[in-house]
Amino acid sequence: MKVPKIALLGAILESNRFAPPADLSDFKSLTWLSGDALMSEARFATPKLAIEFAAFVRAMDATGDWTPVPCILAASHPAGPVRKTVIEEIIVTSEDMLRSAGPVDAVYICNHGAMVAEHDHDPDGLLMSHIRRVVGPDVPVVATLDLHANISQQMVDACDLIVGYRTNPHVDQIERGEEAAFSLRRVLASGVRPQTAHVKLPLVPASVTLLSAEHPYGTLIDHGQRRQAEGRGEILNVSIFGNFLFSDTPDNGLSIVVTAREDQKAASALAEELADMAWSLRKDFVRKLTSVTEAISISADQARAPVIFSDAGDNPGGGGSGRTTELLAALHAAKAEECLYGSFCDPELVNEAHRIGVGGKFRAQFNRSSDSSVFWAQWDVPFEADAEVLGLHNGDVVGELGMTAGRRLALGPSAALRIGGITVVVITDRTQTADPVFFHMFGLDIASARTVVVKSRGHFRAGFSNWFGPNQVFEVDTGGLTSPVHDRWPFANLPRPNFPMDIDASWSAQLLR
Repeated sequence: MKVPKIALLGAILESNRFAPPADLSDFKSLTWLSGDALMSEARFATPKLAIEFAAFVRAMDATGDWTPVPCILAASHPAGPVRKTVIEEIIVTSEDMLRSAGPVDAVYICNHGAMVAEHDHDPDGLLMSHIRRVVGPDVPVVATLDLHANISQQMVDACDLIVGYRTNPHVDQIERGEEAAFSLRRVLASGVRPQTAHVKLPLVPASVTLLSAEHPYGTLIDHGQRRQAEGRGEILNVSIFGNFLFSDTPDNGLSIVVTAREDQKAASALAEELADMAWSLRKDFVRKLTSVTEAISISADQARAPVIFSDAGDNPGGGGSGRTTELLAALHAAKAEECLYGSFCDPELVNEAHRIGVGGKFRAQFNRSSDSSVFWAQWDVPFEADAEVLGLHNGDVVGELGMTAGRRLALGPSAALRIGGITVVVITDRTQTADPVFFHMFGLDIASARTVVVKSRGHFRAGFSNWFGPNQVFEVDTGGLTSPVHDRWPFANLPRPNFPMDIDASWSAQLLR
């Protein structure tokens, strides 16, 4: 049997239209690997790169001989639109390495799916279409995407199979990488190309409503998986993409992507069924947040169980700066006690703490160098408080729980500062606090805290589930680049009408026939 030659590549970025642009340095600070270095990292016991990419490689290794053609994998923390020169370099590098390798039998693309560029609403689709043109129409192309992807028809047309995450918080990257590999093996062995159906709805929910363990999104995903199981093997994959509101593109909207092994009608029928169900649940894709005032009252209540607050307006995992001070300042003013707060991104403050040393006391200045001229400065307000340095760390850790479990993290020089009854973790690399390791690296005991605050939107739920059940979680309505309140944003590119921005928006599955 022929040993398949598989090209590997990807560009991972979740773009918040209102955040600072993603430069080459943003990618090189997280992942910018090609050739042998890319394969070595993918096969490392605790890889630093995307877990689904590593899982794809390991699944291919475990299921037979293959010849990998590692092109390039580039990844940045969530940020603004990618610079034109950066995405062009990724595309050209991928094309050149593909051509140099000669004909390949298949391609695996590891993207996020919610990237925008300075010059293009759909750089994910642009990359995929370029790859399709290089390899030709007869070579299978499979892709893995985050469930917050904004699916374009260009992406669907360029790929034979798109595999989306099913869990939010994201804890199934390994399974999705393996699924992509196993499905590709089957396609190559059978010689039969999959058939895909794509339906997009005028439904543009915020990410806070897209939890896979809760209604309505979880209900929709569960129904899709049940219907796939009832399909007697004909349905290869069902992916339901919730969209990423802050990308602000014409391709925003909840998308159903169903892939059949051979039967296009079966894929289309199930996609329509799921789309009709999603539209019937549209009013459930609205969520009430906890106000800052309510959060302060909850924190002060000595009779209640421990709680965890999501600083929802400032999620670095959605492009947030990691530097807003609204909730921190309010807790400090209220003299909150037994509170852990993580994590504030402030390299200058970290460096000062490292100079002072453990046990040192000083006047901590958060956001001392904030730029008042930029859009996001309205939330990155300076804040000062007397502080004591409790701990210092180099930030090189391995994730413990949730989406980063087993993945190497490089948080940069970090510090734990005590300001009154609050212990604040300050880091250098802008990263959402979705894993308890942010506190554990300083020996901080989460179980002893009365209130924990995290700059994370939803992924902290998996990382901190050992301490906080669903009824102990509160999403706080703070300002910032990820505030999930639609009418606070100057959206210019979202499809209109859409729900919930236009309550009278209409849609019918009959439009598909």
